[in-house]
Amino acid sequence: MSYDVIVIGSGPGGYVCAIKAAQLGMKVAVVEKRATYGGTCLNIGCIPSKALLHASEVFHHAAHGMADLGVEVGAPTLNLPKMMAHKDATVKSNVEGVAFLFKKNKIDGIQGTGKILGAGKVEVTNDAGEVQVLETKNIVIATGSDVAGIPGVAVEIDEKIIVSSTGGIALDKVPAKMIVVGGGVIGLELGSVWSRLGAKVTVVEYLDTILGGMDGEVSKQFQRILAKQGMEFNLGAKVTGVVKSGDGAKVTFEPVKGGEAQTLDADVVLVATGRKPYTAGLGLEESGVALDNRGRVEIDGHYRTNVAGIYAIGDVVKGPMLAHKAEDEGVALAEILAGQHGHVNYEVIPGVVYTQPEVASVGKTEEELKAAGVTYKVGKFPFTANGRARAMQAMDGFVKVLADKDTDRVLGVHIIGLGAGEMIHEAAVLMEFGGSSEDLGRTCHAHPTMSEAVKEAALATFFKPLHM
Repeated sequence: MSYDVIVIGSGPGGYVCAIKAAQLGMKVAVVEKRATYGGTCLNIGCIPSKALLHASEVFHHAAHGMADLGVEVGAPTLNLPKMMAHKDATVKSNVEGVAFLFKKNKIDGIQGTGKILGAGKVEVTNDAGEVQVLETKNIVIATGSDVAGIPGVAVEIDEKIIVSSTGGIALDKVPAKMIVVGGGVIGLELGSVWSRLGAKVTVVEYLDTILGGMDGEVSKQFQRILAKQGMEFNLGAKVTGVVKSGDGAKVTFEPVKGGEAQTLDADVVLVATGRKPYTAGLGLEESGVALDNRGRVEIDGHYRTNVAGIYAIGDVVKGPMLAHKAEDEGVALAEILAGQHGHVNYEVIPGVVYTQPEVASVGKTEEELKAAGVTYKVGKFPFTANGRARAMQAMDGFVKVLADKDTDRVLGVHIIGLGAGEMIHEAAVLMEFGGSSEDLGRTCHAHPTMSEAVKEAALATFFKPLHM
């Protein structure tokens, strides 16, 4: 059978691209090496981690927050197997949802490992070793990313004591001590899960700040909030060794700027140093598909590789490794293949850290604006001055708006606070339409809501806030 489009990989980028292409009238197949659809995100990444984040937040709130509200239930008991069962049920429901959407849109799902034999041909080998060759007009590489190790350090990840994010969402008991190597999104999210459940969590990060590319002011306050919650940080620290020791492991690190090395013991070490594009075994070299100097598939502005009829999207190409970025690229590419004008605005892609409180960001940081020589103005508003935040004991954090000094056009918005991941989208919509801080500040917001802090920060940017 011949197809209009074959997508290799069924993560958020791949499955969304397939659905959109099918909706636009194309005959589509998806090749997936896992037994279930959804890629890293649905199976072992975004979705299961959010289930554990929510469950651990509920547990922590029951122990530390409910009594202050007059709800006295006694000390909660952790049933970790049941919490993990909730995570697994959430995953099952989501991956089954993708399978249903494939069926609904008449997409052929083909289980097996895909390999490109050249333009128009994809070889699929299933778990039984059976091989078939599929023909297609267009091939979409949507193979995502894989766990990256620690640069220059050999680490044996067994997913029991030394774990990646995969093992980090499936521990069978709460470790007394956990070391997280990497102070990025994944490390802080999973570190906060186990911290809330009772682990003593220490983060070791190479950079001088957590959350690397986030706005510096946001990063500093966020670190203070996490420290108040009990997490410890060793920043500017280069890890030189991670080895098993007895029933646990040892992590050795030294100051990046020079100094004495130190070694810490832990029951579990989570290696969360980022991710790398997944290109192994795809036949890219044989079929002539070019990679860039960071191992990503090279594409042009329309997701085309250097080989006609072969395209790539998501984590395997340039840009932030975010599920929603991959989804938008999948939609844009399907539209392009249908003769339409698909497009992604890379200036307006929100990023969220799903800790408690959440951190959300869209657009430029202050550091980026300074580096680019852009003159800008800043408006901020703290949740301590927000009535709804007080009522919910959610006064940590603030909203920060960055706008062009001359035009007032909003260039970036950064939020730390309860529900920041939901609040960021009004900023994204505003920025999509080229809106100003005055536009946002003059838009009526319901009272009392956390979102009023966004309005107040916008008011502070173009004139003055009302409630400060």
